[in-house]
Amino acid sequence: MARARLEKGLIQVYTGNSKGKTTAALGLALRALGHGFKVYIIQFMKGSSYYGELFSLQRLSPDIQLAQYGRNCPHDPMIRQGEMQCVGCGGCFVRKGAATEQDRLMADRAMERARAVITGGEYDIVILDELSNALWFELVTLEAALDLLAAKPDHVEVVITGRNTPPEILEKAHLVTEMREIKHPYQIGVPSRRGIEY
Repeated sequence: MARARLEKGLIQVYTGNSKGKTTAALGLALRALGHGFKVYIIQFMKGSSYYGELFSLQRLSPDIQLAQYGRNCPHDPMIRQGEMQCVGCGGCFVRKGAATEQDRLMADRAMERARAVITGGEYDIVILDELSNALWFELVTLEAALDLLAAKPDHVEVVITGRNTPPEILEKAHLVTEMREIKHPYQIGVPSRRGIEY
């Protein structure tokens, strides 16, 4: 018996200045997997292996695949083992206007993988996590992103996450959800917590 396929794939965007964008995309991935769909997640600007969702996704392989294209945290092994928490040092972040050649190379590779996965026919849902940030940080051109969306087959759902999504991408999307920060634990001095923020 043939596995389920989407009849009509759309473009979704989760954007805004609050947390929850990647979490929403991962919730969609979990839902899709429950119905027999195959999911591929490409993370732009993320390279750390201590995020809790990565451990969960490994258990769901091969129906959910993930590839990361970003800087790794200098404290990654200790955080992964639970021997320290994220200290917010910024070692894994790109600063606007200060991207390196390596940052650009990783973004280029992410776009190559995205095109191959979206057009390859094997996956039903492709999540481009933090693509909006990669655009904002000028690691990916708007033209390249729009060209990628134009190459999307009808049966593939594409989900884009990240802050500062360009209006041109919002225009192409069929669903746009904005996460708006009203309150955040950072405001009262609570740092990132294992199992909640990472």
